[in-house]
Amino acid sequence: MSFQQGLSGLNATSKSLEVIGNNIANANTFGAKGSRAEFSDMYATAMNGSGGAATAGIGVSVSSVAQQFNQGNITTTSNPLDMAINGRGFFEIQAASGETVYSRNGQFQLDRDGFVVNGQGLKLKAQAWDEATGRGVGDAVPIQLKTGLGSPVKTGSGTSAGLAGVQMSINLDATGSVPTSAMSFSAPDSYNFSTSQTLYDGQGAPLTMGYYFRKTAIDSWDVYGSINGQSWDGTASPGAPMTSLSFAADGTMSTTPATVTKDIIDPRLPTTPSATTLFSQLPINFTGTSQYASGFSVSQLKQDGYKSGELTGVSFDSTGVAKATYSNGRSSNLAQIQLADFSNLQGLEPLGANLWRSTYASGDPVSVGSPGSGVLGSVKAGALEESNVDLTGELVNMITAQRLYQANSQTIKTQDQVLQTLVNLR
Repeated sequence: MSFQQGLSGLNATSKSLEVIGNNIANANTFGAKGSRAEFSDMYATAMNGSGGAATAGIGVSVSSVAQQFNQGNITTTSNPLDMAINGRGFFEIQAASGETVYSRNGQFQLDRDGFVVNGQGLKLKAQAWDEATGRGVGDAVPIQLKTGLGSPVKTGSGTSAGLAGVQMSINLDATGSVPTSAMSFSAPDSYNFSTSQTLYDGQGAPLTMGYYFRKTAIDSWDVYGSINGQSWDGTASPGAPMTSLSFAADGTMSTTPATVTKDIIDPRLPTTPSATTLFSQLPINFTGTSQYASGFSVSQLKQDGYKSGELTGVSFDSTGVAKATYSNGRSSNLAQIQLADFSNLQGLEPLGANLWRSTYASGDPVSVGSPGSGVLGSVKAGALEESNVDLTGELVNMITAQRLYQANSQTIKTQDQVLQTLVNLR
C-alpha cells in the first residue's frame, strides 16, 4: 500500500494554505504583491525508461510560488512625499549594504539629515536635476533635501544677466492737462499719474520703485522715477526724467525702442547724491502702453526678481521630479527619481519589508528611466498603491484548499483501512 499520494497532497495543500494566509496577512500592506502556489504532478520512471499506460502517479509537488505583479488600487493620502506607481516599474532603494533593491511601496518621508527614506530608513535614489536640459542627469544617488535650503535671490535687473527687468503696460488718459507747477514727488499736482512696484537688491532687501507720468504736450509725456523716495539717478529729487513717451493720433505708442535701460543709483547711502549703482542697466519695457481717453489704468506692471526664502515643503510630480517650495512663493526642481523594470518579474527575490532583489532569473533591469518614459508607468504624488490581493478570492481559495486537505486526509484513511483489512486476514 502507498500513502505517498495522500501525503504529498497534504504537504502541497498545506503549502497552498501558507501562501493564501500570507496573502491575506498582507491585504492591507501598501505595495505588497500576492503570490500563488503552483503544482505539478509526479510519476515514477520505470527502470527501462518508460512507463506503462496504466501507471499511477505518485502524488503532487509544489513546483513554485509565483508572485503576481498585477496593478493594485491607488488611494490618496495627505503626505506629499507618498508616491504610487501606476504601471510598470519599481522604485530604486539603496540598502544598508549599499546595493540597489527595488520596491513598489511609495511610503516615504524625510530623515534627520534630509534624505528621502522609507519606513526602514533606506534611502530613495534619484538623479540630480539639470536646469539646462530640464531633466535628471547622471547616476541615481540617494536624494538629500536639506531643510535649511534657501531660495536664492534674484534682483530682476540687468540685461547682462539675461533678466527681463520691468514689464509695464499702462494707459495714460489723453484728456489730462499739462501741469504748471515744477515736478516734485511730494506734490501730486505736479504730475498727472503715478504707480509703484517692489524691486529686490542682491541680498533680497525690498525697495520701492515709483513711476510718475507728467504730460508735457499733446501726445507727449515724461516719465520720472524714484527709488525709496529718492531720484533714480542719485541727484536731488526729482532728478531728470527716465524717458519720454510719444503717442500717435490713434493713441498707440510711437516711441521706439519700447525698452529703456537705466542705471539705478542706491538711495540708502548716507551721502546724497550718490554714485553707487544699485541696479545696473535695469530694462524697463513699455510695450503695450497707450494713450486713450479712458482714464489712467495699469494692465501690467511686473518684474522677475524675488527675495530669498526658506524651504517650506517638498513634493513630487507625475514624472518623479522632486519640487521644493519656498516661503517667498518660489519653487525649484531638485531631483528626478528613476524607475526600473525587469523582463522576468517572477524572477525577483523577495526580501521582505516590501523589497525585492534582482537575481540571475530576473536579470538586470531592462528599462531604467524617468516615470512615464518608454514602458515605465507614471507616478502619482500624495497617493499609495494598495496590495493587489483580492481578499474575497483568497477566502474562497482558502475554503477550497481546506476541502482538498480533508480529501487527501481521507485517501490516507482509506489506505489505512485497506492495510488493516490485509493485516487481519487469516
